Amino acid sequence: MLVAVAGGVVENPSPRKELMRLLADFSTIGLSLASSIFVGFGMGYLLDEKLFGGRTKPWFMGIFFCLGDFAGFRTLYRLTKRKDI
Repeated sequence: MLVAVAGGVVENPSPRKELMRLLADFSTIGLSLASSIFVGFGMGYLLDEKLFGGRTKPWFMGIFFCLGDFAGFRTLYRLTKRKDI
């Protein structure tokens, strides 16, 4: 089915394609939030254990965990402000 828009005529996406696109967008939100938190925690752990030999045990883990939280929620905010979702 063709639909007229301002830029010309485009094909109207089927409901199944639209559902799959929305599922992909929303799974991206969850994965990006979780992965940024885990990466921040892992970087802090590696700094504490490998670089400083455990002398700074909770400090870098906590700092980088908070940075990962911030990055994850910033990404979440940016993805939810997109106009095409």
